[in-house]
Amino acid sequence: MLIAEYFARTALLGLCAAGLNVLRCNKQQAPPPPQGPPQVAVVTMSPEPVELTTELPGRTWPYLVAEVRPQVSGIIQKRLFEEGRDVKAGDVLYQIDPAPYEAAFSRAKAALAAAEANLPAVRARVERYQNALAERAVSRQDYDEAVAALEQAEATIELRKAEMESAQIDLSYTPIKAPISGRIGKSNITVGALVTAHQPAPLATIQQLDPIYVDVTQSTAELLRLKRSLETGRLSKDDENQRKVRLRLEDGTPYPLEGTLQFRDVTVDPSTGSFTLRIVFPNPDHLLLPGMFVWAFVKEGVLETAILVPQQGVSFDHKGNPVAMIVDAEGKVQPRALTADRAIGDKWLVSSGLAPGDRVIVEGIQRVRPGATVQAVPFDAGEKNGPAAVTKVQSAPKAN
Repeated sequence: MLIAEYFARTALLGLCAAGLNVLRCNKQQAPPPPQGPPQVAVVTMSPEPVELTTELPGRTWPYLVAEVRPQVSGIIQKRLFEEGRDVKAGDVLYQIDPAPYEAAFSRAKAALAAAEANLPAVRARVERYQNALAERAVSRQDYDEAVAALEQAEATIELRKAEMESAQIDLSYTPIKAPISGRIGKSNITVGALVTAHQPAPLATIQQLDPIYVDVTQSTAELLRLKRSLETGRLSKDDENQRKVRLRLEDGTPYPLEGTLQFRDVTVDPSTGSFTLRIVFPNPDHLLLPGMFVWAFVKEGVLETAILVPQQGVSFDHKGNPVAMIVDAEGKVQPRALTADRAIGDKWLVSSGLAPGDRVIVEGIQRVRPGATVQAVPFDAGEKNGPAAVTKVQSAPKAN
């Protein structure tokens, strides 16, 4: 009896195990639920006005430069400025020993006084000879000689005046003054040194730094392109702000003040095919120093119907040509060859290849192929590029 019950229980357990195996196999072989089309984030193209600028390299130059040189020769007695400081026009920088020039001025002044003292006697002689000539008391030759002596005395006075004025000018040059206001550099000469008039080596250099020039170079090809765009109406001028220029320093930081475009040079450098644009920037804090390398953003004009595409929505083929994937009206992916003009911030300015209303894929593009059907959702520019955002775009929803 016990043996029969044991075999019955064993058979029952075997049947249960076989049933479980069948259920497990059926569960493993069940087909997965159907999935819908992949989801992609798209940006719908719409034209918008954009102010176009050109980034040009350049260097800073002082607004005014004056090399201080002596106009008379002599020994330097004093230096009356501090190197690296600001000076004003008319400030005395050096003092040349004035003694020789004071003596020359006194000598010229005395010579003028002697010439003027001789003039009354010569003039009186001419007057007497003129009266005597009418009475035939003197000869015509004596009268002519007296007139010549008077003219010579008058000419001598003019000569002495010029000599005294020249000596006075030389004396006024002994204090060497600043010709302009600005910041003076190091002194190239010391007290006690001999300097000569109009020597080639300057004693010091003064540079006016506020305002300051920025000279940038632009190629003639860019200038011709800009002119064609303005002539065809693709770009419109903004005369009020057209001459305003922004600046970026060598370390990448923006300069806080705007400059004004002064002029475009009329001469093209034949070696580089470029010409110079001169811009004036206010520089009250002397942040800009002569010789600094900078980048200037020169305004070209306003493009009223610009198509801007996020850079993550543009890829490049094996030839380096820009390509974008769009979602057409049927929800299928289609490639579009683009003509990218330039980068503006984090977007590409597209001149051809896209039209208003086109939906460009910017996320999830790696999971689709041309011709595939996708589900397009609007791109959220404020979404952080974290794993959750990637999952949200790339995951395929389950079918109901």
